Amino acid sequence: MGLHSIVMVKQVPDTANISGQVMKEDGTVNRAKLPAIFNHEDRVALELALQIKDLYGGKVTVITMGPPRASDILRECLFMGADEAILISDRKFAGADTLATSYVLSEAIKKIGKYDFVLAGRQAIDGDTAQVGPQTAEKLNIPQITYVEEILEVSNSKVKVKRKIDGGFEILEAALPVLLTVLKDAAFPRPYKAKRIMAYKNAKTLMELEKITEGNSLLYIDQLKDEYQTKKLYIQTLTMDDLKLEEERCGVHGSPTKVHKIESVVLAGGNHEMIEPNKNGVSYLIDKLLEDHILG
Repeated sequence: MGLHSIVMVKQVPDTANISGQVMKEDGTVNRAKLPAIFNHEDRVALELALQIKDLYGGKVTVITMGPPRASDILRECLFMGADEAILISDRKFAGADTLATSYVLSEAIKKIGKYDFVLAGRQAIDGDTAQVGPQTAEKLNIPQITYVEEILEVSNSKVKVKRKIDGGFEILEAALPVLLTVLKDAAFPRPYKAKRIMAYKNAKTLMELEKITEGNSLLYIDQLKDEYQTKKLYIQTLTMDDLKLEEERCGVHGSPTKVHKIESVVLAGGNHEMIEPNKNGVSYLIDKLLEDHILG
């Protein structure tokens, strides 16, 4: 059948360690001060794309929008089985909210060309908005199904999926191409393959190749780029100019969302009382829980 899946992945700050000290004055996160990890639901989306490829053939392309160090998760995607990885990076993208991010991603997907699926995690742990996927589908003018738990059936023209809703699930069909956002339990991501780790551990972006040539007069960037492309170790990088984007729709300028305040909330215990381990003690405890609306 030969289906092409594009997976939107994201390198996110480890929000378990976030605090007021890592917030900038403009309300954006200073990501350099936090360890970076692969957003789990995006890894699950990649696994579903690889399952589609395993069953029906085709190709899996992963894209990420972020700073140069986001190339780390693109190599992880190659280790899992992705066929191609693309970094979308430009200083002018900094500070983007979901509106600006979806604009850049949708234009990158249009540049990639023909595709059957666009997959992404339901949301990223650094924002929890769940907006980028749906907004990208809107800009691509393709159908979307969110909260996908399972892909049930795929043909040349449509897909049938199981989607989670409050209190149950729905079975939906959509025409291809379609954008799917998936839940963390939709699949268990496969481990990295040793052969692919050895093959792609030295894959580089243009910016990483430029660092190699710095201070070495014997190396030329065009020659090095051609060499890495020949070896299929070149991670394509797309900038604002490559995508011919409207600057006013990118980064902080294209982001109407503003964070006015962030607080670190610390839950501290108050007074405590001992509950006797008997019938009367249990009854008293239940009454207190009902009174505080913890139960009922």
